Amino acid sequence: MAIEIERKFLVLNTSFKYEVSHQYRIVQGFLNSHKERTVRVRILEKKGVLTIKGKSFKDGLVRFEWEKEIPLLEAESLLELCEPGIVEKIRYQITLGEYIFEVDEFLGENEGLIIAEIELNTENDIFEKPSWLGKEVTGNVKYYNSQLATKPYKHW
Repeated sequence: MAIEIERKFLVLNTSFKYEVSHQYRIVQGFLNSHKERTVRVRILEKKGVLTIKGKSFKDGLVRFEWEKEIPLLEAESLLELCEPGIVEKIRYQITLGEYIFEVDEFLGENEGLIIAEIELNTENDIFEKPSWLGKEVTGNVKYYNSQLATKPYKHW
């Protein structure tokens, strides 16, 4: 059990790709996408992950998160039980100073959308903002993966 402190930003261009230290594909679905809590199943790097997230508070910056690795076959089976709308993306990791930006380049119905996330230790952490970082969308529900599953970017 943990509290997640995370900020989200739109990405202006693909110049971030010159700074990538690691990348991998993510396929995810939601067993529950209720606004009070989400239950997510992911397949990434040949492993499964089950995540439960609580409702965001303080303008979407902070929320409860519980995550557990599960066997790949179980994750594949759970994806078949998910609500309609599978989200696929390529995640790029970029280290800047003491922080890691995770940049998601969405595929499929969300193609064209690129979002950067940074997890912080406190709400007041100061971090370097790279030139490719755009408008902050922390707390904007339409950019949550659970919303992108049912209201894809291509249909905005």
